[in-house]
Amino acid sequence: MEQSELSSIKKTEEKLKPKLFSVMKGYSKGQLIKDIVSGIIVAIIALPLSIALALASGVNPEQGLYTAITAGFVVSFLGGSRVQIAGPTAAFATIVAGIVASEGMDGLVISTVMAGIFLVIMGLCRFGSFIKYIPNTITSGFTFGIAVTIVVGQIKDFCGMSFSGSPIETTEKIAEIIKSASTFNVQAFLIGLLSLAILILWPKKLNKIPPSLIAVIVGAVIVKLSGINVNTIGDLYEISSAPPSFSLPKVSLSRIRALIPNAFTIAILAAVESLLSCVVADGMIGSKHRSNMELTAQGVGNIVSALFGGIPATGAIARTAANIKNGGRTPIAGMVHAIVLLVILVLLMPYAAMIPMPTIAAILFIVAYNMCGWRGIANQIKISPKSDIAVLFTTLILTVVFDLVIAIGAGIVLTALLFMKRMADVTEVHSWIYVDDEDTDPDHISLKKVPDNTRVYEINGPMFFAASDKFNYILNDYGKIDVLCIRMRNVPAIDATGVESLDKITKRCKKLNIEVVFSHVNEQPMHAMEKAGFVERIGRENFCDHIDSALIRAAELEKIAASKKV
Repeated sequence: MEQSELSSIKKTEEKLKPKLFSVMKGYSKGQLIKDIVSGIIVAIIALPLSIALALASGVNPEQGLYTAITAGFVVSFLGGSRVQIAGPTAAFATIVAGIVASEGMDGLVISTVMAGIFLVIMGLCRFGSFIKYIPNTITSGFTFGIAVTIVVGQIKDFCGMSFSGSPIETTEKIAEIIKSASTFNVQAFLIGLLSLAILILWPKKLNKIPPSLIAVIVGAVIVKLSGINVNTIGDLYEISSAPPSFSLPKVSLSRIRALIPNAFTIAILAAVESLLSCVVADGMIGSKHRSNMELTAQGVGNIVSALFGGIPATGAIARTAANIKNGGRTPIAGMVHAIVLLVILVLLMPYAAMIPMPTIAAILFIVAYNMCGWRGIANQIKISPKSDIAVLFTTLILTVVFDLVIAIGAGIVLTALLFMKRMADVTEVHSWIYVDDEDTDPDHISLKKVPDNTRVYEINGPMFFAASDKFNYILNDYGKIDVLCIRMRNVPAIDATGVESLDKITKRCKKLNIEVVFSHVNEQPMHAMEKAGFVERIGRENFCDHIDSALIRAAELEKIAASKKV
């Protein structure tokens, strides 16, 4: 790749300009209609989720809608993604509930505003690319841990139990559940099971209508008409249909100091989840988000949300994916979603009082299941070394038992120590004979005869999570080639993320009918690839011990490809 191209890409990535202002050039009436339709559908999906996540966070149901309306509009307007949908997410539920219980709503507002300021600073200081230094093992660990805390927190409402105390920590909630087992409500449990069945089975038949909306309507109708003994939102909370209004909390320097850890937790989680959502969205639409602009927008969105009665917000992966699947391709869709929710809040919010609490719990069970990523964790356990697995489970357990700050901090420290050990284990010292000619390496690619329809890439250095983005350019348009040769003689070590990067490359090649040949894969990378089943998928005959044999193999594959074209 030319130096000018690299400079151009770098400038694009660093641009602090909202995507809205870029995509409006050439905006068509047809796309406007698609964005409006998608925004309405996403709003319908977000309605029960926002209410459920507000209740899981220990705040009033309308505050979830305040968050989706204010933060959703601001992040779409200022964000660095074409399709990101922001709002309350499950990742914040236990954190927010803990802050509200210990510090009150004023404490949550101050924490969220400070977190927003931190995010704006991170964006302005170009910290967007630093998120890659948090490896998959840590994000998988704390995400699964958060899912566990959500499930534990909803058992009470799903089973219709009555607690004698007000537990905050997950371990305290487990103890209270065991203690209150005698208050189990069969009627509430059956409503919960019915709601869960609808949430699981409905998408298999009619995926156009959100299953959470159907579960809410069915559950409310049954409880209302039958008069069974099941708590509804209206039994436990006062419902307000008033639109978001501006309010300032009481602030003091001592309070700010005390709430800095909470603000830091919110900021880090918002940054990680929003940028992960952007990466997923990029893969779905073939676009490229502006990470620093996205962080800045998330910061402003959280400040506005907190000052207008909302809770912390971030990019919501499920709602973003729904936006893409329904045709949304510009930030207009996210802004429409926020406006539609505002209309629903003002006109229909009183009906939310009829929603049964077991149905809310069932919705959150599905949210927790979807966010836990158990398949990814199972795959990581299968292909990762024991050290990576130790980091994953350490982060998971600390998230459940303590909190996210301790979990992420411990995970990063442990990862850094293990990485340093790994690099020390593969480092070798060789004596070199000084010569004037820099191209005396007999294996230099410039001295080799490369077949006409073969392209060779050489990777130098360890392939690990922080370097994974450096291999993305291999995924660019290959041109008219039949074989891609990847030379790995200078790759001493590879981790699970590195194997995943190679897997993406080979899958892309398979779609384009391009064969892949590997040259000189060292012992540790080969072992990792074998453990992941990667070698079998590619074919062991396509792993050569030297560049000469790799080029011979490439020539053979070119002949096979040519014979198929005749």
